[in-house]
Amino acid sequence: MSVATGRLSNRCALVTGAADGIGEATARLFAAEGARVLAVDVAAEKLAAAWRGVAGVTPFAIDIAAETASRQLIEAVAASLGSLDIVVNCAGITAMMPIAETDDTLWRRVLEVNLTAMFKICREAVPLLKQSAHPRIVNIGSILSSFASAGFTAYATSKHGVAGLTKSLATELGAFGVRVNYIQPGAIVTGMTRDTFTQNAAAAGYWIGKSASGRLGQPIDIARVALFLASDDADFVSGQGILVDGGASQSI
Repeated sequence: MSVATGRLSNRCALVTGAADGIGEATARLFAAEGARVLAVDVAAEKLAAAWRGVAGVTPFAIDIAAETASRQLIEAVAASLGSLDIVVNCAGITAMMPIAETDDTLWRRVLEVNLTAMFKICREAVPLLKQSAHPRIVNIGSILSSFASAGFTAYATSKHGVAGLTKSLATELGAFGVRVNYIQPGAIVTGMTRDTFTQNAAAAGYWIGKSASGRLGQPIDIARVALFLASDDADFVSGQGILVDGGASQSI
């Protein structure tokens, strides 16, 4: 019988937003590195298609902002994986709207998906993480938690909240060995942003021009950093936000 090898061998991971983009790339990389993964997304058909026939990955479709979703997720982890070592909160939505046009419904939805659901998933995961020998939480924030941009009030607020949540969790859970960090992606080509970058040459050109790397980011660029933070290599890293933007923020 072959023995799994990889940086995450014999570890169990929960990855949200796993039907596309950063979440999908992260779940694939984790599985390739030996982890067993519960891949979560609200888009049931897309999720099923992405993971059909992929060994080590169990798809689970749910709206993470639903009232009982976090509890259901942890129950699914216990049922399908048996334990939990890593939580990667990738799921999120964006909204570009002037503040005067941002109604309460849009504000609540962005905060519920991007921040409240993340908080609840982390809270429900704590008991299982405390039982792990290598517990990790990786939250996906945004470059917009480091600077302001007009029209992104709800989104930027939610991502600033991710930073605060992560630092608080790192402080509170450090005594139990839980390392908690967040990634601040720059301009990444995902399902949420692809149309913008392909249909708006000015927007793509703006971010490419700001990037020291001379290109837009890809989901794998973020997934590789998530792998580092989830691995033993980051055992002395906690409460940190890592900018992965190709150097774009240097000129902001």
